Amino acid sequence: MPFKSLIPSSGKPRTAHPFSLLQNEIDRLFDDFGRGLHGASLGDITPRIDVAETDKSIEVTVELPGLEEKDVQIDFTDDVLTIKGEKKSEKEEKDKNHRISERSYGSFLRAIQLPSGIDPAAIEANIANGVLTVRAPKPAPRVTKKIEIKKAG
Repeated sequence: MPFKSLIPSSGKPRTAHPFSLLQNEIDRLFDDFGRGLHGASLGDITPRIDVAETDKSIEVTVELPGLEEKDVQIDFTDDVLTIKGEKKSEKEEKDKNHRISERSYGSFLRAIQLPSGIDPAAIEANIANGVLTVRAPKPAPRVTKKIEIKKAG
């Protein structure tokens, strides 16, 4: 029995479980491997992401060649950063004996689970040279307070 069939799924991206991001990346790795055996798909528009953590922030970098800020939407709800947009790819080659024209269109969505406690108003995003960078300041560490127990009566 395939391993993937043992994992319950509702067809929606799994973001609540701590290992869901790892599972999604493993699935993508196998999808990419299979696609490499049969040639790249012209309609593959899923952007590649990197997530890095520093002392003060979490930085998400997304490869979006040819896109501008008007083509991308970023939302942050329930500790999930969602990046979605529409990508249009056109390639045209002309020679005196032949002409090749390839086009692909489609939308994409990437969802990244971030730690709880991030202030949505503090998240910053910018895009330059086809690379989107989103920075979310890390939340302050939670403080544990010891509560003194007093003797009753």
